[in-house]
Amino acid sequence: MPQVAKDLEGYTHEPTIQRVKGSRSALRKRMFVLTVSVCALLSGCSNVATIWSTEVRSPDGRWIARALTEQHSGPGNALLQTTVLLKHTKGPKEPIEVLLFTQDAKSIDLKMNWLTPSHLEVTYKQPAEIDFQAIKCGGVDISVQDVSNGGTTQTSAVDPTNGNLHLEVPIRAAHQKIAAPPSGH
Repeated sequence: MPQVAKDLEGYTHEPTIQRVKGSRSALRKRMFVLTVSVCALLSGCSNVATIWSTEVRSPDGRWIARALTEQHSGPGNALLQTTVLLKHTKGPKEPIEVLLFTQDAKSIDLKMNWLTPSHLEVTYKQPAEIDFQAIKCGGVDISVQDVSNGGTTQTSAVDPTNGNLHLEVPIRAAHQKIAAPPSGH
């Protein structure tokens, strides 16, 4: 039986300390459940939808190049990405990502063309940022060209005439050092 305390005037008071501790414990449990629920709700809101895709088979039929644009949505993760994948037609191998673009528009007007059975050319017209680029995969050379504004800016390629790798690397003038001419004495 709980002990009963009397104040100076003789009134009886039941212990309230247990109720306060119980209330704090219940409040903590409610806050924990609420926090977990909010986190689960926010992490479950992510949604990925494929909004465009195309496939092109190599002339010898050994490879399939597939491109797809995915729209990611949800709190804090809205994103448009276009991915180019290569898959060998024989065997259970998974497709290999060879290009990844991030863009603002739903379409970057991406086109894929097999120049030879071992050279895939990818062109795009709309502004996009290349986040990942493989230049060779499984013996297949991959070249990328930005053909926006009517031009043909080659970002990287293997020269089909001689097989040499060609990379365009911009050099900033601020980083170039010119040696001073030797002193005349």
